[in-house]
Amino acid sequence: MNIRWLLVYVITLPHAFAQVDRPKVLPEGRIVRLALDAQGVNVLHLRPGFVSCVRLPEDISTVVLGNPSAFRAEHSDAEPRMVSLKPTTPRPAETNVLITTKTGREVALHLVSGGSTDNAAPVDFVLEYDRPRSFLIEAMRPSFIVSQTETLTPQPLPIPTKAPSPVPTALLLRQQRSRKPRWQGKQLRVDVGAVTMSDQQMAVAFSVMNASDRTIELLPPQVQLAGGSKGGHGKALKAEPIAIKDFAVTSRRLGPGARADGIATFDRPSFKESNEQMLLQIAQAEEVDRPVLVPIAFVPPDGGGGK
Repeated sequence: MNIRWLLVYVITLPHAFAQVDRPKVLPEGRIVRLALDAQGVNVLHLRPGFVSCVRLPEDISTVVLGNPSAFRAEHSDAEPRMVSLKPTTPRPAETNVLITTKTGREVALHLVSGGSTDNAAPVDFVLEYDRPRSFLIEAMRPSFIVSQTETLTPQPLPIPTKAPSPVPTALLLRQQRSRKPRWQGKQLRVDVGAVTMSDQQMAVAFSVMNASDRTIELLPPQVQLAGGSKGGHGKALKAEPIAIKDFAVTSRRLGPGARADGIATFDRPSFKESNEQMLLQIAQAEEVDRPVLVPIAFVPPDGGGGK
């Protein structure tokens, strides 16, 4: 063999060994099971390229992300008790997510993503919540000792009362579609229409219009009880969320100039302070920190028409 070619072969041999693909380090996948606790905040470890699932024991009504530009949440009617979460950026990121069930329970999670280069960090593939366990003490065995005897007289049966009629959501939606809206907001415009109340359950009709030049995605509607400042500047000092029981909207994706109509139902609080007002909150997915707030009448007018 030619000495020159032999030297070339010997020199390039280490480079050939250096180019051998090393096995990739797979993350430690975990399945976590916890009791549902509305007072606690649990940390969910995510990683780019992997999806994590949060499963609740109740149907989910709303999912709100604190930073939708770095994380993505998906909830489908086919899986009403499950939310899938995943980071959308390869860089390290953190945010929070608030999940509300149709019964009014709230779940708060702290999402943490170490980024694509953090191979040693574990990943929570599944976070499953169980119903909170009951700590009620079972009743003791009944005693057969008779301490007193009395003559029993038949009592008249109670007259059944008529159950409150359900809120006519279908009728409200038809009325809202034919109503001439009074828009509030600029790029995202919102109008609140008829408000009805049956027992303590309230229904509010609303419309949303995309006045921007791009397609937007609407987040589920929210209702809050907010208190105004004492200085009269209109800035809210506190905001207490009111759980949405159910909602319906004709479209969640709106093109430029498009309009959507919807209905939101919730249990209204029994009372409020004089400086508080009930607000409907509508936001889009890419600007969750800039919602449009529209007042809702705390006591609907007789007949339930209008604000």
